[in-house]
Amino acid sequence: MDLEAIWLGSAASLLAGLATGVGALPVLFTRNVSDKILDVMLGFSAGVMLAATFFSLLVPAISLGGIWVAVIGIILGAVALHLADRFIPHFHPTLGAEGRTSRLSRVWLFTLAITIHNFPEGLAVGVSFGSGEIAEGLVVAMAIGLQNMPEGLAVALPLLREGYSRRKSLGYGTITGLVEPAGGLLGVALVSIFHPILPWALAFAAGAMLFVVSDEIIPESHRKGFEREATFGFVVGFIVMMLLDFLFT
Repeated sequence: MDLEAIWLGSAASLLAGLATGVGALPVLFTRNVSDKILDVMLGFSAGVMLAATFFSLLVPAISLGGIWVAVIGIILGAVALHLADRFIPHFHPTLGAEGRTSRLSRVWLFTLAITIHNFPEGLAVGVSFGSGEIAEGLVVAMAIGLQNMPEGLAVALPLLREGYSRRKSLGYGTITGLVEPAGGLLGVALVSIFHPILPWALAFAAGAMLFVVSDEIIPESHRKGFEREATFGFVVGFIVMMLLDFLFT
């Protein structure tokens, strides 16, 4: 077992998760962030995630395990997120309640929705560190941290507008990112102990990330009439992540 990789993967996924709180900081000063700016930020987030999925997860998965391991791993990751979305009760501000019925308060259902979204991101960070490639793990952690910032603001603003205090909105925005260290610890520990599963784990994390990008982030960034602006944000995010991957790995 590589204890250094486990420690680094857990710490990096924690820092990436805390970036949601950094992104939510503007709610301490204003509740009037324009929908256009938020959609551009969400588009940027989707671009970063897609590039990280391709360059940092799928390319190594194919290199280590071959194309069919990558294909099956992607399918398993996407199906796992689909099942979580279907059976875990949660709430989206635009889509309403999803999953099984629950008596939990709306804010906790909202938190569960973001938790479903964030867990595979932490898993991706952990798996990347578990591969033994520290530079690759740091790039993935930076990517997840970058995309978590607009996500934190997207969580905190609706809560602020629904009457929660600025501090509570910031707090909930931060808490939603703290599931990522759990995913990171699981990913890095499994890969460190059972190294042969590495290509499967990389592909699984990639499939889960692809599901999140297509099912949640892109539709959310396109629903308020700023599709073109969000698309350019997406392109910029993809380029930024591609450059980070090229420069640091």
